[in-house]
Amino acid sequence: MTEKAAPTAGFRNAAWTSESLPEDCRTIVKPLRTIDNAASNGFLFARGGEKTVVCIMHPREFLATHYLIPHILNAGCAAWTQASRWVGNDLRLEHETVLLDVAAAMVWLREAGFEKIILLGNSGGAGLYCFYNQQSLLTPEKRLARTPGGRATVLAKADMPPADGVILVSPHPGQGKLLQNCIDPAVTDENSPLSSDPALDFMNPANGFFEPPAPSKYAADFIARFRAGQHARVARLDQIAKDLIAERMAARKRGSETGAQQDRIGGSFQKIMEIWRTDADLRCWDLSIEPSDRKYGSLWGNDPYASNYGSVGFARLCTPESWLSTWSGISSKAALELTAPAIEQPALIISYTGDAAVFPPDILRTLALIASSDKEVAEYTGNHHGLAVVQGEKPVRDDVGARIGAWLQARYPAMRV
Repeated sequence: MTEKAAPTAGFRNAAWTSESLPEDCRTIVKPLRTIDNAASNGFLFARGGEKTVVCIMHPREFLATHYLIPHILNAGCAAWTQASRWVGNDLRLEHETVLLDVAAAMVWLREAGFEKIILLGNSGGAGLYCFYNQQSLLTPEKRLARTPGGRATVLAKADMPPADGVILVSPHPGQGKLLQNCIDPAVTDENSPLSSDPALDFMNPANGFFEPPAPSKYAADFIARFRAGQHARVARLDQIAKDLIAERMAARKRGSETGAQQDRIGGSFQKIMEIWRTDADLRCWDLSIEPSDRKYGSLWGNDPYASNYGSVGFARLCTPESWLSTWSGISSKAALELTAPAIEQPALIISYTGDAAVFPPDILRTLALIASSDKEVAEYTGNHHGLAVVQGEKPVRDDVGARIGAWLQARYPAMRV
């Protein structure tokens, strides 16, 4: 067994220091109020006189020190980074609602005088911004009226200024699709996290598993059964979520009609779903599947015992509504396969060849989906966060930043003269 690597999910290694920013950079902290009266905060980094601003946002992480911000400023553009109302906790995260957070920022940036706004979606930010872009280009009456959980949205009433360009950095195909690729299908009982079907267990030596650091080797028939099982488990979780919502709403209706205390309690009670064992993407443990420059392991580390059975992981705790809107690969509307075809603006994809969450076919599918005639992929050897694949080698972040800067300067006005 190799020494356990520190978890790398999220953007823990994506920071810069103040010395990385241009000396004349100024930062504005901007509290925002959304159309549904929720709070969201953002930081605007600018040197003064910029006509173009590049926005960076993630649905559940605050990227105030994202590694590309200094490069954006050096390209002559301002940089905006924003925290959603559910930053740091996706327990209640519904993507349709976070679109209102994005909209509030877009309105303010237009009012602040920016002529061009570019959306830069990194990792899960790609799913969020592509979803916003899709909905913003629709007439209000055609926007989604309800979330997958049945909650009414106010998207039709929101001012949703469209963006002028889209940059996607290590874009996975949406949080739901990401989870569907890494959820463990061997779980037989959602109330018993250790329940397991040996025929679908990726850690069963009979199915091709080898103890780390040796890579596993899964046969094609097992891969097919495994992926079908993943889809089936997501479908079961969808039904659990829908049943919980229906039960609560039925009790709420009865309570409003009769005033019975038991029904009023039942209409208010919201059960939290526990989703266990969500780090089972076969591509992370068998490097021969969709080969790339990635190293053994997932975003959470190189010990599948710790990452798949531990307390930390994607979608570990969520409401039924959050599950359906964000984490379900079947029900979520924030999937690139649904939203990328709406990208008509210039688009740039940054692909890292050592990414353990986004694989070469994912990038090719996303590129093919984008409708814009001005679209391209820039590929670099690095991991999901633009760090070196091989320890000791130089990160590729500076090269990526320079590439994005050149792309921006070729298409958008930067500094006023």
